[in-house]
Amino acid sequence: MCQHRLRTLAIAALLLLGLVAPACADDQQSPQRIQEEIWVLPLPLPMFAYLVRPVGDGPFPLVIMNHGVSLNARDRSFFPLVEFRDAAMWFARRGYLVVAPVGTGYGAAAIDIPERGLYGPFFSKIGKCTNPNFLDPGLAVAQVDLWIIDYMAAEKRIVPKDVIVVGQSAGGWAAIALSSLNPPQVKAIITFAAGRGGRVDGKPNNNCNPDRLVEATGLFGHTSRVPMLWFYIENDTFFGPALSKRMHEAFSRAGGRAEYHLLPPFGDEGHFLIGSPASIPTWSPLVERFLDKNR
Repeated sequence: MCQHRLRTLAIAALLLLGLVAPACADDQQSPQRIQEEIWVLPLPLPMFAYLVRPVGDGPFPLVIMNHGVSLNARDRSFFPLVEFRDAAMWFARRGYLVVAPVGTGYGAAAIDIPERGLYGPFFSKIGKCTNPNFLDPGLAVAQVDLWIIDYMAAEKRIVPKDVIVVGQSAGGWAAIALSSLNPPQVKAIITFAAGRGGRVDGKPNNNCNPDRLVEATGLFGHTSRVPMLWFYIENDTFFGPALSKRMHEAFSRAGGRAEYHLLPPFGDEGHFLIGSPASIPTWSPLVERFLDKNR
């Protein structure tokens, strides 16, 4: 089935469910009008994606936004189609085409039913905390980002060497992993509360082998040379200030380029800051300054 037909079917189904916003969005502060779409990306692992862009034909600079991870199959099945809609629209209003993929094993693609022998293609498990594998799950999602870049470039929708990758939590960890590959298309990376293995057994500030996470961060830093902007939040109970500072120190000591900001407490749980429209005035000036510096 061709990409156009897949996209048409996806949009039609989501409209019936009431999940697609109006085609165009605008406000008095917006430099330009934007439109929202739902795509099916025909990647080696096909997946849905929320896409928001300026009205027009482009090509546009690309922003990829990576979401976080739940290790609970039931939680993944209820994963929202759009997790960072307001943040994505902020970038789109500044001229970017934003792709926010819904990872395999999430939402409509979450088919884990072990009792029936059905397992979705979920590749983000890190294993036991006695010997966690933090590197490979990050690199797996980084590979998805590379597929998206190649596909959007082949569609002539984007400026091929003007790509920014944004990630939150495990999606931010994947962005750090991507930086270790130094893809020439990616000029900057922005992470929010990046990491893996937070809140083991649901307990606040209970991390899965934090020493190994710091070590893995340093390993990515050895080859990473992409300019990065890292945000952490004081009241993040997944990756608290002490741990995030250790991660940044290990990354920088190894040669990575990351500007670190510890933001003040936000709401009841700072880990989810980027998902709130109320957080935009906090992080957007720092993002604008960072992007101006890395044009």
